[in-house]
Amino acid sequence: MKGVVILLPTIIRGQKMMINRRQVLQGVGAGAGALSVNGVLATSAGNRGFTHGVASGDPLSDRVILWSRYVPEGNVAHAENIIWQVAYDRAFGDIAATGMTSTHRDRDFTVKVDATGLKSGRRYFYRFVIDGHRSETGSTKTLPSGEVDRFRLGVASCSNYPQGYFHAYDDMAKSDLDLVLHLGDYIYEYARGRYVNPIAEDTLGRAVEPPNEIISLDDYRARYAVYRSDKDLQAAHAAHPWICVWDDHELMNNTWRGGAENHNEGEGDFDERIAAARTAYHEWMPIRTAAQTDQAPIYRRFQIGQLADLIMLDTRLQGRDEQLDYPRDIAQAGSPEAFVKDLLMNPDRTILGADQENWLASQLADSQDRGATWQVIGQQVLMGKLITPLIPKETLDTLDLADRYRPRLERLEQIARAKLPLNLDAWDGYPVCRERIHGLFKQFAPNPVVLAGDTHNAWAFNMQNQQGEEVGVEIGTPGVTSPGMEAYLPAPSQMMQDAFKASSAELFDLDTTRRGWTVVEMTPTEVTSKWRFLSTILESQYQINESETLLCKAGDKRFSVRD
Repeated sequence: MKGVVILLPTIIRGQKMMINRRQVLQGVGAGAGALSVNGVLATSAGNRGFTHGVASGDPLSDRVILWSRYVPEGNVAHAENIIWQVAYDRAFGDIAATGMTSTHRDRDFTVKVDATGLKSGRRYFYRFVIDGHRSETGSTKTLPSGEVDRFRLGVASCSNYPQGYFHAYDDMAKSDLDLVLHLGDYIYEYARGRYVNPIAEDTLGRAVEPPNEIISLDDYRARYAVYRSDKDLQAAHAAHPWICVWDDHELMNNTWRGGAENHNEGEGDFDERIAAARTAYHEWMPIRTAAQTDQAPIYRRFQIGQLADLIMLDTRLQGRDEQLDYPRDIAQAGSPEAFVKDLLMNPDRTILGADQENWLASQLADSQDRGATWQVIGQQVLMGKLITPLIPKETLDTLDLADRYRPRLERLEQIARAKLPLNLDAWDGYPVCRERIHGLFKQFAPNPVVLAGDTHNAWAFNMQNQQGEEVGVEIGTPGVTSPGMEAYLPAPSQMMQDAFKASSAELFDLDTTRRGWTVVEMTPTEVTSKWRFLSTILESQYQINESETLLCKAGDKRFSVRD
């Protein structure tokens, strides 16, 4: 949970950093030696042909992005005459659209086309064909138009390959969904040995390539190649269209618009590294690349008939000011009170930037004007207010905790007694900006539903503005594999959950221990949400434990539990 990294930098970062930066930089050369002539790791699965399955994304009512990757035989820089087909049936007896495209080494042999001329709200099948080679068949769906009775979203985030199996993606592939939202941390940038589960990395064979922290364009491409070799991830991409945004780890940890926690001068120019990360993201993800450039903003809007507007934000990179840090900034301010007054409540601090904030206002106003029922905000970090839970020292003394955990929890007690937020990397670190967005919700959004990832845990909030008025609900999805609160604050789970609910008035429900994903279903009268928790990510077989159903009726702006 990155917010705790900000809260306790010397402790958590030290625990995670199993390889120092000098070792990482020394490893860059070794990693480069493993690259083939086409810029991808020779050790990655499937070196020739259609190497990484298929995917679709950014659907509209009449089109959808189709993706694959084709590496030709031999030292060939390009592949021409790649046929793409979209059909009404899996046997491709009834072709709906077809065309021809190409790929090149300069874009890592990824193939991406915008298949147009489709019908709204239809399920389609698609594939790529070249020189007798045929990709696997994928299933996709265009967005509906007009009145919509039901729409089901799968929501996921935080899928760290060396933490365990991607069972959540397998479950998503088998589920009845209209669309998958991935809210970031699709890959992680760390070197081998850092932020891993040793069982997954060493025993299950889930070590990443290249072995160093990824910095260059070839590094980022190679890391995507490893992740996309996972069969569960390939299955989820092939089963449903996806809409994605990056969080920090597609870039680097705790990124903001001018830097990142784990980027230093020895790793080169920050802007060049960001440009490389963005390029690889647009190459490997089924995202519609705006204005023919992979450096354009990724915030965008999708209309789901009259039912909903899905508004995707970039709370990570586009306009975010640098995160505050408790030890550093309280010392600078002189006291917790001065920290809150002079720094935390600074009206100039923003997580979106002026351009994106103005754009959001215009999108919400248009949603209201056209009469959409739901305004769904897909973005990276928690918007709900999460105050640091108070666990008194005398309570901690009764727990059987390893000595290394006690300083973390004692530090939390200090922050909790000042009633300060837990996670300064979330919207809690930008409260004035959040209040402006709450004002937009109140003015333009009849039924706001915020979706968030980032924390690896499951959360549900009934959000309120500073006047205590309810402004909408928020659902935070658990991580696919990345460890949650239990890894950082190993007090008993019920104790932690009770403490969170006692400290945070907006918090309606939570789970701080399990991995999984979220199902969100919308109808004209209600939104429901369920978390689908995995029994394990370290064994090949798993079971699903489904949470109770959270219900928000149109016009209520708050959750209840469905009977």
